[in-house]
Amino acid sequence: MPKYDYVALDNRGKETKGTVEVASQNEAIGRVKEMGLFPTKIVETEKSQGKKSAPKKTQSAAKAGGKKGGALNININIQIPGLGGKVKPKVLTAFTRQLATLVDAGLPLLRGLRVLEKQERSGVLKKVLGDLALSIEGGSTFSEALAQHPKIFNRLFVNMIKAGELGGVLEVVLKRLAEFSEKAQKIKGKIKAALFYPVAVLIVAVGILTLLMVMVVPKFKEVFAGMGVKMPGFTLFVLAVSDAIRLHFVQTIGAVAVVVVLFLLAIKTKIGRYVWDKVKLKMPVLGPVISRNAIARFTRTLGTLVSSGVPILQALTIVKETAGNVIISNAIAGVHESVKEGETITAPLEASGVFPPMVVSMVDVGEQTGALPEMLLKISDNYDEEVDNAVASMTSLLEPIMIVFLAVVVGSIVIAMFLPLIAMITNLSGEGGGGD
Repeated sequence: MPKYDYVALDNRGKETKGTVEVASQNEAIGRVKEMGLFPTKIVETEKSQGKKSAPKKTQSAAKAGGKKGGALNININIQIPGLGGKVKPKVLTAFTRQLATLVDAGLPLLRGLRVLEKQERSGVLKKVLGDLALSIEGGSTFSEALAQHPKIFNRLFVNMIKAGELGGVLEVVLKRLAEFSEKAQKIKGKIKAALFYPVAVLIVAVGILTLLMVMVVPKFKEVFAGMGVKMPGFTLFVLAVSDAIRLHFVQTIGAVAVVVVLFLLAIKTKIGRYVWDKVKLKMPVLGPVISRNAIARFTRTLGTLVSSGVPILQALTIVKETAGNVIISNAIAGVHESVKEGETITAPLEASGVFPPMVVSMVDVGEQTGALPEMLLKISDNYDEEVDNAVASMTSLLEPIMIVFLAVVVGSIVIAMFLPLIAMITNLSGEGGGGD
């Protein structure tokens, strides 16, 4: 008799793992539910008996999570042919908005998916839409079908759709998802646009610096050698750097590449990621933008989930995983533990030291008045505006900083090359004056 490993949540949202020995996937789901648990993942421990059985397992497990009060979306680890790529966030946002418009206009969901499948240009999303339509035709719900594609549709997307289906307000949830995605893409686009100028200036500075060190400075060195001029220390330093870059160009590029690779590997570790995320929040210019954007994302995501009918503990778990910053994620984990123990959200938010007093006060008011989702969405709107202002301030501040940086780099090299010439002219002037 086969064995099945399961992951499930109890009534308080606590995750439980275990193994059951039953004849089939459906019996495993039933056994877990008899224990008073809500299964989120059930996988056979032995090897699958053929490719055709995999979709049935996914569908059965998804149905178990589709009941009211059920837990997180099903994520059965199977390889789906033809889905090796990913869908760009911009494309997924456009699809969500189009589907929301079609459903709101009264078009049946299945027909809407078929319409979007025909006009979709992205090969990956086109294949996914076809699979979604086939799953729905086979009797699955929309959320169950989405759960079979975790690389395309994240837990936020799936759980909001599930809440919309249970509440009979799928068109409303689709609209909220579309608005959520559009706002997230808008903020992300503004930040990218703001960073474009300093990155471009930095690339130009590196290019000019390399050109000067490899082509121009060696010419001055030849001139100085022929003149027999005694060179200042700063000039000798610049010439030494030039020789190191010119004569060991490959080694220099390799050293820079090693530093970059080591940095990328370091921030993938638990400690490295924690330190780097903390540094990002404390940066002089970028820090305020990153911090406000993280708070806006947290409040917008949590507000959207709760207002769509997702249970608070489940919503906090999803928000923690989509926070994008370990410091924020740890603070949300504290909130989750507090709520699980029957306490308020406000206390752990304040204790974390990450969220400003204004955010804590508004969340407290939302809890006291029973209007937490609305208050969270108001906070996100306010912080979206603050992100816009912070991005504008950052752009206006970075432009002169980068110009001055470029001027200092190039000017220092020019001064280093002209110092010996100035010294030589001064000596010649002194000798000419003494002759008279």
